[in-house]
Amino acid sequence: MPPAETYLKLTGGDAVLAKQLSDVYGADGIEKVDLLVGCLCEPLPKGFGFSDTAFRVFILMASRRLTSDRFIAGTGWKKEVYTKEGMAWVQNEGMVSVLKRHFPELGGKGGALDGADNAFRPWKKIGAAGKYKGVETNA
Repeated sequence: MPPAETYLKLTGGDAVLAKQLSDVYGADGIEKVDLLVGCLCEPLPKGFGFSDTAFRVFILMASRRLTSDRFIAGTGWKKEVYTKEGMAWVQNEGMVSVLKRHFPELGGKGGALDGADNAFRPWKKIGAAGKYKGVETNA
């Protein structure tokens, strides 16, 4: 990705946010913006919950973790390291079942993950969150 040359480009044209960044980092301080701050200032691609830069960093780090983790990709993936039950969990379960196992209230009747098949899709809004009718955003 080409680096953002101005605060306005970094923020996707949000002049108010660009001004706030300029006030903090200085008019010529675009190179001083921290990775996390920059990711939180970027506009979100349609349908995404985080910025393009954050997604790219995640993909790079996730694949590195998978290829270098001895318990997943190497010598540690065997019944002598994992229990039979543990290996079954890794092979047959997903993030929804992990969340429900550790937080049963999420999956109970009317829970945020009740009927969910993918933990990375939007969850049901429950309680006061169900009253919110505005636009979802990270702003």
